[in-house]
Amino acid sequence: MIGLVHRFKQWIDSATAWQSIIVAIPFVWLLIFFLVPFFLVLKISLAEYVLASPPFSALFEVVDSTIVNVTLIFDNFIFLWEDDLYIRTYLNSVKIAAISTVLCLLVGYPIAYAIARSSPTAKKLLLLAVILPFWTSFLLRVYSWMGLLADQGTINSLLIWIGIIDQPIRLLYTDFAVYVGIVYTYVPFMILPLFASIEKLDLTLYEAAADLGSRPWNIFRTVTIPLTMPGIIAGSLLVFIPATGEFVIPDLLGGGNVLMIGKVLYSEFNSNQDWPIASAVAIVLLVLLVLPMMLYHKYQARDTEG
Repeated sequence: MIGLVHRFKQWIDSATAWQSIIVAIPFVWLLIFFLVPFFLVLKISLAEYVLASPPFSALFEVVDSTIVNVTLIFDNFIFLWEDDLYIRTYLNSVKIAAISTVLCLLVGYPIAYAIARSSPTAKKLLLLAVILPFWTSFLLRVYSWMGLLADQGTINSLLIWIGIIDQPIRLLYTDFAVYVGIVYTYVPFMILPLFASIEKLDLTLYEAAADLGSRPWNIFRTVTIPLTMPGIIAGSLLVFIPATGEFVIPDLLGGGNVLMIGKVLYSEFNSNQDWPIASAVAIVLLVLLVLPMMLYHKYQARDTEG
């Protein structure tokens, strides 16, 4: 026993032990905050709705001391497939998230490029300006857009005062308002990965391409974009994934007129109290978002090895 304790102490004192502990930390984090909640939600999605607290049937039921009945109900997932409301909501959420991601890329790429090519002092100030909105409340920023986009809000009042329009136009509670809110909220998540990729570019590559007679647009298309593709992909994922399940922005700026999967989840959990259906909606959404990422990382690893 004393020998085992001594060996364990030697292992703790070794560098290999500390490396193992450091590597294990993210796995423990994922286990506690991802896998455990995932399996809890999966368990509820395979249950049946009942009038009880909690409002779902038990997955395991002990009949005798040695017999355990396991009841798996897949009707919730079948119901999602049969009801076109959920299919249309999934497709609409993916469409809004994809368009918002493209808009964030179109807006964020020039900003990231300008920041990366600015002077060191200006670079710090511009990065601070990008990060500064995170210092204020997310809800406060969304509510401010409600004041800007309202029929009697700042934008309509300014357009009427300039003479561009004679009467207010409908901006709030539309798809346009939702796109504005999502792009405004998530564009910093696109700018920061792009800035990191652009700043690492070797400027001698531009000089070599120019010496070979390549024009600026051709240099940007054949040199800049391929080399910054990791930043483009990272920023797109950081925008697309949370935008797909967004709830606050469609609810406040869309006014219930823009149906997204986050609103459906909220309604099923709180209004309908149908936890099994809501859990099934969440599981399908997670699969739709995680599987493409896993396939992308798989093929990326193959290309790197090749």
